[in-house]
Amino acid sequence: MAWALKLPLADEVIESGLVQDFDASLSGIGQELGAGAYSMSDVLALPIFKQEESSLPPDNENKILPFQYVLCAATSPAVKLHDETLTYLNQGQSYEIRMLDNRKIGELPEINGKLVKSIFRVVFHDRRLQYTEHQQLEGWRWNRPGDRILDIDIPMSVGIIDPRANPTQLNTVEFLWDPSKRTSVFIQVHCISTEFTMRKHGGEKGVPFRVQIDTFKDNENGEYTEHLHSASCQIKVFKPKGADRKQKTDREKMEKRTPHEKEKYQPSYETTILTECSPWPEITYVNNAPSPGFNSSHSSFSIGEGNGSPNHQPEPPPPITDNLLPTTTPQEAQQWLHRNRFSTFSRLFTNFSGADLLKLTREDVIQICGPADGIRLFNALKGRMVRPRLTIYVCQEPQQLRDQQKHEDGESANSTFFVYHAIYLEELTAVELTEKIAQLFSISSRQISHIYKQGPTGIHVLISDEMIQNFQDESCFVLDTMKAETNDSYHIILK
Repeated sequence: MAWALKLPLADEVIESGLVQDFDASLSGIGQELGAGAYSMSDVLALPIFKQEESSLPPDNENKILPFQYVLCAATSPAVKLHDETLTYLNQGQSYEIRMLDNRKIGELPEINGKLVKSIFRVVFHDRRLQYTEHQQLEGWRWNRPGDRILDIDIPMSVGIIDPRANPTQLNTVEFLWDPSKRTSVFIQVHCISTEFTMRKHGGEKGVPFRVQIDTFKDNENGEYTEHLHSASCQIKVFKPKGADRKQKTDREKMEKRTPHEKEKYQPSYETTILTECSPWPEITYVNNAPSPGFNSSHSSFSIGEGNGSPNHQPEPPPPITDNLLPTTTPQEAQQWLHRNRFSTFSRLFTNFSGADLLKLTREDVIQICGPADGIRLFNALKGRMVRPRLTIYVCQEPQQLRDQQKHEDGESANSTFFVYHAIYLEELTAVELTEKIAQLFSISSRQISHIYKQGPTGIHVLISDEMIQNFQDESCFVLDTMKAETNDSYHIILK
């Protein structure tokens, strides 16, 4: 806390502008709310908000936050007055973020003499990309094997303790630090904004990112789970030296504008103050389905060994549901909004319980959130699932049953209990069907050579994409197998 008051000589250059910079940065909070086809006054005038209006937290731009984070990189001069600041960074370059203890005397005494944990993230600014964040990051991982999106430059950093980078979370780093001591962390962002842009004709505009910092204190078990403060800022990342050229271009454009036009834009500040925001929802992405072609399982395809169904194999995990319930408290409703990427609207629904949200009509939600997010929120509230394009049901034909049918009458077959398993198809291709059957039986898709459908007079017709597209929805099939002649794979027959 002391070093925030006694800045080093290098900081005196920016000391006088910190307050002005901080106030200007705060003006960007909630900018996306005003970007839709409605105004805040119109939203608060709705009948559902008239009695809740007084309970909304007040806008207090002079609020003193317990911590302040300062990114030592200049903001762009080409940002309008009431928009959030935008900062340009060079790929792989180390940038300092100063961790300042901003507490008043007596505030948060429980962390005095203790360490706190901060988690740094580089995430997408656009909601369109936030919805597909996991897929975007996985695609980046495949294109850049062995690289990370975010790193800490440990030799240059000061005051950080136990820095960690999870190998499965390429865009996240964390560390412990003592608020009473000088702490500066140097970060490096290795991805560039155009890597996540759809390729069209060249010269595509790069997407903006966010640097977000979430700080936690420890609980009675020593786990850092109690949230203290979160802040973020908007950035764009360019190839080396690209940020400097972009900053120069923006500055030259602003110099050509008239004085009247310049009044509509923010000045460029030497540093970027991260503004308070909601904590980032903790979502763990787990891909439990085996990857076709990379399954290390050596279990044999057990069709024809006496089972009436593949129930001896583990079932694919059911999809995780996160439906809002009428009994959900306002605090739990806020967490649900964050988990489902509705953080922008969490403040509007501050005092809404699950029952309150579920009472909203489709028209109410669209008027509050705009058409795109309104429809998405309404579907999420009602727990609507997207139906697959085709559903088929499959069951194994046991060898014992076929042997019995040769020697006995049909009574034993009629008394056999069959268990069918649903297969949901979206792409309607033979490759997809092969992968889904392989997943069902926990084998590699390479162990399935061909799939046939039993046709008239018992002929075997090779399954094609066109044939699957003409399957009747909710068709039932009994699976039989034949050993391939050339290798250890199987032919699957749908009867």
